[in-house]
Amino acid sequence: MFSGIIAAVGQITAITPRHDGAETVRLTIAAGKLELDDVALGDSIACNGVCLTVVGQQDACFFVDVSPESLACTVGLAAPAPVNLEKALRLADRLGGHLVSGHVDGIGEVLRFDPVGDNRLLEIRAPAALARYIARKGSITVDGVSLTTNAVDGATFTINLIPHTLEATTLGRLQPGSRVNLEIDLIARYCERLLNADTEQ
Repeated sequence: MFSGIIAAVGQITAITPRHDGAETVRLTIAAGKLELDDVALGDSIACNGVCLTVVGQQDACFFVDVSPESLACTVGLAAPAPVNLEKALRLADRLGGHLVSGHVDGIGEVLRFDPVGDNRLLEIRAPAALARYIARKGSITVDGVSLTTNAVDGATFTINLIPHTLEATTLGRLQPGSRVNLEIDLIARYCERLLNADTEQ
């Protein structure tokens, strides 16, 4: 589990085919300011909101393997690029954002990225199937960043990004047409499951 509070912006520096018969690729990620001293093989690190398993380390870099399914269902991992990084939560950690699983639910499209003073108004269109889970003043994860929605209109929602978020994450690089990883709030997912449990039997 994660909180959606980004610890550092890293950089995918290499993408290497694994030649394992499954078209898996291995990413080399420069960790930037993310401390790796307490990271062990098998630990989870969220990369742009995607929970990935550490399979190796070297100097200030770590390695993760990504399956074709994960590449097909997410954005931002298929080419060298900056990535938002967050290590998995420990039970004693503060939950500054909201509970995030690192399982991307869909890909959204940025419609607007307008300056409002020092802030930015971010408008995103989510896949239609996710619209029902997005609520005004609710939580949503965009490229691994825990954010609060300002308004929702159908499958479109808006978010206000403050200067700190713009500087501490990759979201400051967005522009209209950018595609982003979205994860809905876990509470919405489980509420739907509970409400529909009787009809699914």
